Amino acid sequence: MTTTSAPAIEVRGLRKTYGPVVAVDHVDLTVSEGEIFGVLGPNGSGKSTTVECIAGLRSPDAGTVRILGLDPSTEHDAVKRSVGVQLQSAGLQPKLRVREALDLFASFYDDPRDPVALATRLGLAERMDHPWRKLSGGQQQRLAIALALVGRPKVALLDELSTGLDPRSRREVWELVEEIRAEGTTILLVTHLMEEAQHLCDRIALVQRGRILVVDTPDGLIGRTAAPLVMSFVPDRTLDAAELTGLGGVSDVMERGGRLQVACDDSAVLLVLDRLRDLGVQPGRLRIAESSLDEAYLDLITADDSADAGERETVR
Repeated sequence: MTTTSAPAIEVRGLRKTYGPVVAVDHVDLTVSEGEIFGVLGPNGSGKSTTVECIAGLRSPDAGTVRILGLDPSTEHDAVKRSVGVQLQSAGLQPKLRVREALDLFASFYDDPRDPVALATRLGLAERMDHPWRKLSGGQQQRLAIALALVGRPKVALLDELSTGLDPRSRREVWELVEEIRAEGTTILLVTHLMEEAQHLCDRIALVQRGRILVVDTPDGLIGRTAAPLVMSFVPDRTLDAAELTGLGGVSDVMERGGRLQVACDDSAVLLVLDRLRDLGVQPGRLRIAESSLDEAYLDLITADDSADAGERETVR
C-alpha cells in the first residue's frame, strides 16, 4: 500500500435517517490516498447509504463528507470528474448498447481509458452491440464496473463488486482492481465476500446498525478473535474433546469427519501438543492455520449483538 498524509475520503459525524430508521449513526471514516479500504457488515447495516452519501447521491442529515477535499453536496460537478461509482443496484436504459454506454461515460472525463480495451478486459468484447436488457446478470455487473472505471477516476466507490460473477470472472475483476490501485486510484469497496475483502483490502471497517465497530487490517481483525489459530489433526485413537477444552487458550474443540479442530491462541499450541503426548495420542496430518476473516467477522458481530442486547435489557 502506498499512501500520502492527505486523505482521499474523510467523513465526520455522518448521520442519515429514513423516518424512525437510523441508517447511518454518526460515522467517522478516513481513507488514505492509494488505499483499498473495505466496508463489511450485515444487510441493512448502513454500508450502501454511507457510500451514497460519500458519492453525493444522498444528502446526510448531519455530518460532513470530503472526497479529494471536495464537498459532494455542493461541489458535485467537480466530484463527478474525479470519482467513479458502481452501485449495488443500478440499471441503464434498457435499449442502451454496451458500446454507447461506455462511450457516454468516457465522455464525462478528461482522460478516460480506452472503452474497447476495458470492455475486452472485462469479457464484454463480444457484447459491445448488445443492449443492456439483453445482457446476463454477470455481464451487467461487469459493465457497471467498466462504467465506474472508464474515466480513470482518482477515487472509485465500488458497492458489492463481485455480485453475480462466477469465480473466474471474480478473480479477473480483482486483478483489474489491483492494477487500478497501482495506477493511483483510491478504492472504497463494500462487500459481503470475506475472501474478497481479505484478498484486496489494506484496511476494513466493520459496520453494524449504522455504526463502525472497528477499523483494522484483515490480519488485525483476525487477531482480535478469541481463537486466532486453528489446529486440526486425526488422532490415532478415540479422544474425548473434554481432554483439551480445559486447557488455557483453547476456546473450542470440534470433531468433523474423524478430524479434531482445536480453536486456540498462540500460547495453547504447545499445551495441546503436550497434552496429546501425555495421553499417548499421535496427531496425524497435523495442520496449524490462522482463523479466517469469516470467523473474525462472526466473532465481532456476535459480540456486538450480545452487548447491544445487554444494554437493552439494562434499559428495561
